[in-house]
Amino acid sequence: MFRALVCLLFAVAAPAQTFHVYSIPTSSAVAEAVALGPDGNVWDLEKNANKFGRITPSGTIGEFTIPTAKAQPFGGIVSGPDGALWFTEDEANKIGRISIFGTITEFTIPTANSFPSGIVKGPDGNLWFTEYTGNKIGKLTPSGVFTEFPIPTSAGGLVGITVGPDNFLWFTEYDAGKVGRLTLGGSITEFPLPDSKSGPNQITTGPDGNLWFTEDSGSKIGRITTSGGLTEFPVPTALALRDLVAGPDGNLYYTKPIDAKIGRITTSGDVTEFDTPSASAFPTFLTVGADGNIWFSEGSTTVNKIAVLVLRDQRRRRAVRSG
Repeated sequence: MFRALVCLLFAVAAPAQTFHVYSIPTSSAVAEAVALGPDGNVWDLEKNANKFGRITPSGTIGEFTIPTAKAQPFGGIVSGPDGALWFTEDEANKIGRISIFGTITEFTIPTANSFPSGIVKGPDGNLWFTEYTGNKIGKLTPSGVFTEFPIPTSAGGLVGITVGPDNFLWFTEYDAGKVGRLTLGGSITEFPLPDSKSGPNQITTGPDGNLWFTEDSGSKIGRITTSGGLTEFPVPTALALRDLVAGPDGNLYYTKPIDAKIGRITTSGDVTEFDTPSASAFPTFLTVGADGNIWFSEGSTTVNKIAVLVLRDQRRRRAVRSG
C-alpha cells in the first residue's frame, strides 16, 4: 500500500509537449501496430483498411493493400532478419512479410483460427509470435517453415512477446494473468501475477535489463526480472493500458487509449502522462522512430492519424549538432 501511494504521489501533470500529427490517406483506416523499418521509415498496420502504411520521417504516407481480404492486421510488426518487415494477420490466420518496396508474401499458420497477435525477431534469426486463441507460441523461419509450442495453461490468451536480456522469449497471457518465458528449445516457465484478471498486455525489455509490461485491466505497469521477481506500479487513472516501448532517454512510454494519453514511467516507477493532440485519438501502439522520438498510432476511426511525441532531450541534441 505504501509503495502504491508513493507511485501515485509521483504521478504528475506533464508540461506542454510538442506533437507532430500526420493524417492517413484512407479514411477510417484505424491504425494499430507501428514499427521502425530497416529503411528508416515508420510502418503501420491499418486494420479497417486492410492495408500496410509507410510514413517517412517528414510525414509522407504511402499505403499497400494486403492480398488477403479482411485480414484484420492488428497487433504485431517487426523488422525481420532479412531486411523486410513481418506482421500478424489476426483474422486471416497468417503471418505476412512486406519488403521495403511494398511486395507482400503471406504464410498460413498450421493451427486454424489461432488469432496471431504479437511478433518479434528472435536471437536465432527466426520470427516468433503469439497465438491468442491457438494458445501457442509460433516460430517461423524466413523461408516459411513453422514450429509451434503449446502453453501449459489452457486458454491463456497470449498477446505480447519480446526478447529478454537472457535471449529467451517473454510473453504475456492476457486471460490467465501470467507472464511466460520460452527458451529457444521450447521449455516454458510461467509466472502468475497477483491478480489473475489484471490482463497483462504488451511486453518489452526495459533499459534496466528487466521485462516491463502493461496490465490492461489492472491499470498498472509491471516489471519482472529474468528470475521472476515482480514489482507493479499503478498509473494515475484506472483505465485500459495497451502498448509500451523503451525510449532513448532511459524511460519507458505507454499508451492509454480510452482517455487519450501517452504515459512515461521511469525505471524507479515515477509516472507522468501527456494528453494526445486529439481528445478522441485512442492511442494504441508505439515505436521509437529514426529521429529518436516516440511515434504512435491514433486508432480512432474519427481521428485516423499517426502522431509523434517529441522528446525534449532529442530537441536539445539536434540543437547542439546544428550549433
